[in-house]
Amino acid sequence: MSSRGDTMSEFDKLLSNTLQEMRRGTLVLAVLTQMDEPQYGYSLIQALAAYHLEIDQNTLYPLLRRLEKQGLLESIWQLEDNRPRRYYKISEEGIRIRNALIIEWSSIDNSISRLIGKER
Repeated sequence: MSSRGDTMSEFDKLLSNTLQEMRRGTLVLAVLTQMDEPQYGYSLIQALAAYHLEIDQNTLYPLLRRLEKQGLLESIWQLEDNRPRRYYKISEEGIRIRNALIIEWSSIDNSISRLIGKER
């Protein structure tokens, strides 16, 4: 480890990478929970932030495009204040996937909560 203050320790790097992996796995579900009403990117960032879930634009926009390509979201362009905005809304398939993900999330949350409880 360097004595310079601007380098991350190996622990910090490992923690950062592990947290990133954990967040990446939950963002699809988080996004799908907010898509019953049409949202554009920035409004979705704000909606998630209201629940203390921060997401960067560089993460969100590729995710939205991927979910649309997979058929989980649908999009339309709308003119708002003379500015085109792409709005996304959950599809019927997206609703089915979201419901299945919620069931799995609840099961995982229950298991992890019990595992954590054992350690304390």
